[in-house]
Amino acid sequence: MRVGTPYKQHNQFEGYDAIVIGSGIGGLAVAALLTRLAGYRVLVLERHYTAGGFTHTFTRSGYEWDVGVHYIGGVLRRDQVLRRLFDVISDGRVKWASLGEVYDRVVMGDTVFDYVAGRENLREALHRAFPQEKEVVDAYLDATAKAASAAGRYFAVKALPRAIERLSSPFLRGFYTYADRTTRAMLHALEASPKLTGILTAQYGDYGLPPGKSSFVMHALLVEHYMEGAGYPVGGSSAIAAGITRVIEEGGGAVLVRAEVERILVQGNKAVGVRLANGHEIFTPCIISDAGFATTFGRLVPREIAQRVGALDVLERVGISMAHLCLHVGVKGSSRELGLPKFNYWVYPNEYHDANLERFLADVNRPFPLLFISFGSARDPEFETRYPGHSTIEVITVANWQWFHPWEGTRWKQRGETYEAFKARLTERMLEALYAVVPQVKGRVEVAELSTPLSTVEFTGHPRGAIYGLAHTPARFREPLLRPQTPIRNFYLTGADVSTAGVAGALMGGVLAASVILKRNVLKQALKD
Repeated sequence: MRVGTPYKQHNQFEGYDAIVIGSGIGGLAVAALLTRLAGYRVLVLERHYTAGGFTHTFTRSGYEWDVGVHYIGGVLRRDQVLRRLFDVISDGRVKWASLGEVYDRVVMGDTVFDYVAGRENLREALHRAFPQEKEVVDAYLDATAKAASAAGRYFAVKALPRAIERLSSPFLRGFYTYADRTTRAMLHALEASPKLTGILTAQYGDYGLPPGKSSFVMHALLVEHYMEGAGYPVGGSSAIAAGITRVIEEGGGAVLVRAEVERILVQGNKAVGVRLANGHEIFTPCIISDAGFATTFGRLVPREIAQRVGALDVLERVGISMAHLCLHVGVKGSSRELGLPKFNYWVYPNEYHDANLERFLADVNRPFPLLFISFGSARDPEFETRYPGHSTIEVITVANWQWFHPWEGTRWKQRGETYEAFKARLTERMLEALYAVVPQVKGRVEVAELSTPLSTVEFTGHPRGAIYGLAHTPARFREPLLRPQTPIRNFYLTGADVSTAGVAGALMGGVLAASVILKRNVLKQALKD
């Protein structure tokens, strides 16, 4: 499903209260919140041919795949915060289907472990799998809950004026107890065995850093996010962008695609508008970037301003997240016929995630350090109606940008035989890995299209194919510039980089940005309404 209006078909560019650059969930969320809660007319500008960022879908030869939404926590019950926020920004148009009791299955060497919905259910499953480490498991679950709770105060501070924020440090000491430690350091302090550590950190691909590098706060937020299970949008992930776009349009705004922003126009220290790649300048009193911190300050903001405010130093200190490969597989036969599960597979050679990742990034011929296998057609109850007799699977692993750097700047489908041969070798290896997990699809694959970091750059603009914005290291949570209000007047940030990775994190980034712009507690107002 393509979402948004082509730029060339739109002829009204004046009178908007705000412009949002980028239509990822952070950009759409802040636009919808400003529309519904304050009556803003918002113009969203998207460089791609469809809106939604990593929530969009695409089709090939009668198959449809999502590109980034594989499961979302906190949406199955109407009393959950995330579900209520989605209902507000989409006016209740997005419906959700449960993945079931099991939402992630970990295959780690000879060990198989199921992540199940419910804190006590998960505790019991871990106790059964690791009977000698029950106290460690209990201490770990206690730590994730406390870290996630402390993070709530940290993010609330981001919505405060800068002068007040500087006085908040004493109230965040508990938060930094968790944020300043890596996930591996925390588990080591809890005396978790290597195998238990491997199982507990088996979802690290969801935020893009192995346990030796990730902040424990990011890990804890991810664990707590899925604690009550996971859902999937009925009709596919593009239903999210479609529902939110309707709200923006009904409020007098617009979501335009093929409308790439080239530069943010700044006069003095005040943002006044944007210039598109075709030279068209649009002016507004409020500009919000959902392009990501690295793209925003590395390309959209004039370099001398980015240097002056210290943004380039942040990029140097924190760095960007990892790149990835995604193999989109189309299989003849329905998900029910093939027995495809709703849950995801996380596949690892063993429990030593950091070492396995380091070896693979240094040598592409080494074993895959992780594989994430997702079955979008199995979890969407409407897929069979739209595509009868078809099933789709995504197989994802990490990638080193340097492998693809020689083709930087080339166009999609115009990168030459060497590139295509490289992709073909990777495709074959990923298919063999898929067959080892779900052998019933072998011989029935009709489409296998590999997306590389170059695809991410071309369709999202993210530098070096980074999929999670800035890296979620301990250093990230110490950076004062990673907040909605920027040092440039009338210019704000939204999305994952002012919050955390994933759809939920980007959505909360939109909530924070709207709170700063409207100078009110948008979360409280949205949940009340």
